[in-house]
Amino acid sequence: MEGQVTVTINEQIATITFSHPAHNSMPGYQLKALADAIRKTGDDDATKVIILRSGGDRTFCAGASFDELAAIDSFEEGKAFFMGFAHVINAMRTCPKFIIGRVQGKAVGGGVGLASAVDFCLATKYASVKLSELALGIGPFVVGPAVERKVGLAAFSQLAIHATEWQDAAWAKAKGIYQAVFETTEELDKAVDNLAQELSQMSPMAMRMLKETIWSGTSHWDSLLEERAAISGRLVLSDFTKDAIRKIRS
Repeated sequence: MEGQVTVTINEQIATITFSHPAHNSMPGYQLKALADAIRKTGDDDATKVIILRSGGDRTFCAGASFDELAAIDSFEEGKAFFMGFAHVINAMRTCPKFIIGRVQGKAVGGGVGLASAVDFCLATKYASVKLSELALGIGPFVVGPAVERKVGLAAFSQLAIHATEWQDAAWAKAKGIYQAVFETTEELDKAVDNLAQELSQMSPMAMRMLKETIWSGTSHWDSLLEERAAISGRLVLSDFTKDAIRKIRS
């Protein structure tokens, strides 16, 4: 029942797949494995472009593992867990290769952060988004910079404050999380493959320099996301959050 992260490479295209039986939620060990896979693949000269996807045909990513959140009983443990998301986002940010996101279904919390941190994201019409953290007494502090960078402050505020409301894939496309939305998973996969093939024929140096330009102004994120992880690490210990998670798990 444990989650996993796998990497396959074909014709200079690396595909990183994360999966977990609980709606592709992310426990700490899987976040570490994902960050490590992104860094390793980014440094691999055998690859020119990366596809990030999740397993299954339903939820893209349900965010943080509730089982692991419920087990946190110290600030140090809390901060360490949320640093897992920080490390993944920063690995994508500093990866020298373009990362294409493939989002086949709903994205919640950290899943929205992943979809926002890739360089180009394609989705199906079923890929609704929701930042549910405030309803848990936490707030989307770690993923916030990645989401706000894509959608702007007003749309990020809408997602963060209205924490129980889903926004559909059309909304996410209009705000810039998704670059295109497709009717079916088959159409999505064809578009992802076509884009990856196209990018694999382009200059690695030019793509790396363009990515650096696109991500300019984010060099402080190593420290920023650590500060945000500390905020979440404190809040996850609150009675409000413990009670909210207990109700969800019961």
